[in-house]
Amino acid sequence: MATKKAGSTAKKSTRAKSQPAKAAKTTVTTVKAVQPAKAEKKVVASSLTDRRTVLAAALIGEFIGAFLLASAFLVTKGEPLYMGFVLITLVLMVGTLSGAHLNPLLTVGAWVTRKIGHLRAISYIVAQLLGAGAAFVVVSAFVHGVAQDASAGAYATQAQEVFKMAALSEKNHWFAFFAELLGATIFAFAVAGAFREKVDRVAKALTVGFGLFVAALVAGVALSYVGANVALNPALAIAGTAVDWTKIDWFAVLAYMVAPLIGGILGFALRDVVETKDTAETRT
Repeated sequence: MATKKAGSTAKKSTRAKSQPAKAAKTTVTTVKAVQPAKAEKKVVASSLTDRRTVLAAALIGEFIGAFLLASAFLVTKGEPLYMGFVLITLVLMVGTLSGAHLNPLLTVGAWVTRKIGHLRAISYIVAQLLGAGAAFVVVSAFVHGVAQDASAGAYATQAQEVFKMAALSEKNHWFAFFAELLGATIFAFAVAGAFREKVDRVAKALTVGFGLFVAALVAGVALSYVGANVALNPALAIAGTAVDWTKIDWFAVLAYMVAPLIGGILGFALRDVVETKDTAETRT
């Protein structure tokens, strides 16, 4: 009896040992290598969709920000203090969407120094120009509507025209060119430093806003002596009709379109040079 029990126990144990082996074989054969390829395709497709969505949101942010900035420029006649506080608010509003460039000189400076790509830079500039143009149309519609309203009384006679920047003459066009170049370089240098701030959004907004205030104050005071206005933004210059497109003054184009772009490149490049020297000194 003991021998039979021992034999039956041995058979059961060998059967028990053989069953996991069969299960392991079936598990190995059911594994398919096709699943990771499908997962990779899904990840690539979702990443492309996310990029398009992010770019679209950024362009909407740039358009809205440029619209509000140009509207404030026309209403306040480019007063540096007002424009500084408006820019602080706009950086906090749309900074998480697009980085709040709102100015072609900043976009071109970041583009040349390889902070942003080609497609994003061109799209930003188009959105900024469209936003500033839309602001001019809307503000002009309100101002002309009030001027044509007879019930507006004395207010209608005071607000018949939208703010227009003073036309340049042969005596002050070079002063305007170098003032815009200097102010744009100061502003771009401040913004390039603010772009490196990744944590504190308030500190970034304050740096950008007060950077514009200082740059516009320096350039604006200099130009006030020669009877000209400061813009430090090609889009705002277009909204303020700094260039008469019916009879193009190429000196005005140089002063209000080309000079700010050069200043933006110089400001970003100078910031990169300073940062490189600082990092090299700290390492040694």
